Amino acid sequence: MSSLHDITFTTIDGEQARLGDYAGHAVLVVNVASECGLTPQYEGLQELADDYRDRGFFVLGFPCNQFMGQEPGDEDAIKKFTSEKYGISFPLAAKVDVNGPDRHPLYAELTAVADADGEAGDVQWNFEKFLLSPSGEVVGRFRPKVEPGAPELTEAIEDVLPV
Repeated sequence: MSSLHDITFTTIDGEQARLGDYAGHAVLVVNVASECGLTPQYEGLQELADDYRDRGFFVLGFPCNQFMGQEPGDEDAIKKFTSEKYGISFPLAAKVDVNGPDRHPLYAELTAVADADGEAGDVQWNFEKFLLSPSGEVVGRFRPKVEPGAPELTEAIEDVLPV
């Protein structure tokens, strides 16, 4: 893959999109699930999206059912749950695999990046976060228990905001 910006994905509404649609913006890519103990992180993710939107920042959620079946619904059910329970307005993708032989090409690239402890490889659980710079470079990997409002995440976001 020549660039993360070349990678395409399907939105939760079934439309084709490209990561390049977000070129020039900082982007937080998160694999999400509706029935996980970490699902309340949706609230913090929406706050990040709202707080930094005017400064060139987006959150992109990628629903995944690979961790104990915690995202069992179809796209319509996911969209309804996230909007009614958490007021999610940031973009969501159609469900993807983040690990294994059917791993989405985006996650094939993202999982090659190490976290703060120097560990790369498979996504560990729901709500793992990858921060992309406006040029499409992965500049941070944050494991699932790092809350959206954690200082290490918000400082990293502020460091790459284009505005």
